[in-house]
Amino acid sequence: MTNKAPTGAPWRNFYGRTKGKGLHQSHERYLAEDLEGLAPKRVSWEENPDRTPLDLKTLSGNRHVWLEVGFGGGEHMVHQAVENPNVHIIGCEPYINGVATLLGKIRHAKVTNLSVHPGDARDMMDVLPEASVDRAFLLYPDPWPKKRHHRRRFVTPEHLAPLARCLKPGAIFRVATDIEDYVRQTLEQVLASGDFEWLAEKPGDWRTPWSDSLSTRYEQKALREGRTPHYLTFRKL
Repeated sequence: MTNKAPTGAPWRNFYGRTKGKGLHQSHERYLAEDLEGLAPKRVSWEENPDRTPLDLKTLSGNRHVWLEVGFGGGEHMVHQAVENPNVHIIGCEPYINGVATLLGKIRHAKVTNLSVHPGDARDMMDVLPEASVDRAFLLYPDPWPKKRHHRRRFVTPEHLAPLARCLKPGAIFRVATDIEDYVRQTLEQVLASGDFEWLAEKPGDWRTPWSDSLSTRYEQKALREGRTPHYLTFRKL
């Protein structure tokens, strides 16, 4: 699928679904009632063609800022928001069914220290100020298993370069995947960028889940189907 770019915007391919089967009535209600208040303004090219950086101090309440790319059903994002009230988490997810699911979890948990961008993470990274993000998560991203589709993966220069730009020196970038070839490409591309170092010193460092994380439904599915999750931790140089 190709997004039609507004005048002045870069031409970008976007692959994958933006909407699945019909939404439940409750999900429709969450989207109608809650999304506008949680979605940062002036992220899209239509709203912000000059790509003026976001005012993160106002958005976050002067908290540290974390970024989650592709939050799926949102359980990890809500968990981190609950456990880290001194942090503001921005989540990006183009799949509207996942966005609606997250909104329901936010209502249930009554957390307020997060923002939801229902779209391409590249648009968000365009407007995040340079060196403004303390931590980033990429958890069980779309594996795009066919070799000809590997260029669609997040761990390519098209995504890694803007991510590196908005991360602070010393910021942590976590990647979790159960696809061995995704591990290979992640290590190759992230380290080749020259912007990150891999923090693993022994096998347990990439085989053991992070102590402060949450096992998502995608991880549980991988375990049920006999695939081994890998946990890669990088630090921004």
